Amino acid sequence: MNLNPRHTQLLDEVRTSGPQTIEALAERFGVTLQTVRRDVQRLAEAGLLSRFHGGVRLPGSTTENIAYRQRQAMSSEAKTCIARAVARRVPNGCSLIMNIGTTIEAVAHELRHHRGLRVITNNLHIASLMSTHPDCEVIVAGGQVRSADQGIVGEATVDFMRQFKVDIGLIGISGIEGDGTLRDFDYREVKVARTIVEQSREVWLAADHSKFNRPAMVELARLDDIDVLFTDQPPPPPFDELMALGNVECVLCVADPDIH
Repeated sequence: MNLNPRHTQLLDEVRTSGPQTIEALAERFGVTLQTVRRDVQRLAEAGLLSRFHGGVRLPGSTTENIAYRQRQAMSSEAKTCIARAVARRVPNGCSLIMNIGTTIEAVAHELRHHRGLRVITNNLHIASLMSTHPDCEVIVAGGQVRSADQGIVGEATVDFMRQFKVDIGLIGISGIEGDGTLRDFDYREVKVARTIVEQSREVWLAADHSKFNRPAMVELARLDDIDVLFTDQPPPPPFDELMALGNVECVLCVADPDIH
């Protein structure tokens, strides 16, 4: 589905504050109960929310991510904003590893005018996109292709990534918990991402505001393992303090006027 601004705000409210009643959401957004019920119905049909008697909550658990196509539609403006900010910081002529995730795919799209890049990836969407750039060398990892999102995972992928030492490791994440852990859902994907962190001179994390306080099962790294975080809103407490303690640069990505 195409999310309108109220849909996005409603999702953010449930992510931030937890399960909500229909009445509370109607009061929060100044709309009728019927309007909220209609919004909730559409979001539930898209798999983005789960209904219970009189209210709504997030559908996800700590063990399973939202489907790929649904993640593509979520926070699309924020992802574009983040992707443009990341692309502005990537110098021509550098080497990158880019992992799995819709935000990282958005970055690949914004790198199309860069020159002299060498990109290593375990994401077939990124490989397909970047390989059309005339001045970009693309190296695709071996391993098992995950049918849900065309990500490449497994021990063979880990071994492949260990061959390289790159300027920038660019990673996405499913959730950042309040203790500073970066988490994801598939342990095979996480093992690859850990290797990317180890094999990168700098580690950049691209994550929109919905990832803060979102639980997931498998620990990937900690905030202080990251050099730069690109996000679209100021991180809430305690993440601002954790980043200060870990000497993590936070780049706030303001919307460009032509993203519409």
